[in-house]
Amino acid sequence: MKKYEDCIAACQRCLIECQNCLIQMSGQHSKNDCPKCCFLCIDACIACMKFLISEGPFAKEYCSLCAYVCQWCAEQCGQHNHQHCIDCANACVKCMEECQKIAMA
Repeated sequence: MKKYEDCIAACQRCLIECQNCLIQMSGQHSKNDCPKCCFLCIDACIACMKFLISEGPFAKEYCSLCAYVCQWCAEQCGQHNHQHCIDCANACVKCMEECQKIAMA
């Protein structure tokens, strides 16, 4: 599990920032897929962390999918000027990068 620590930490941070963004955007109008992307990104990060922690046989595949979801979420949240959206987009980019490292290994 040690080899996955950076990715697990990035997934945790992404999950936290997505959860915060989701809460902050609750009831607000959005012209794109924010906060829907945050909801799905949280699920992707949870699933990815579970496979990384257990060193499951499909960890690379889950990392690949998580990277795609994080990229989408970063693109959506990155279109907003709210600080919580900016923080979310940044965390998503970091998680995407860490997941891609494992997916490509």
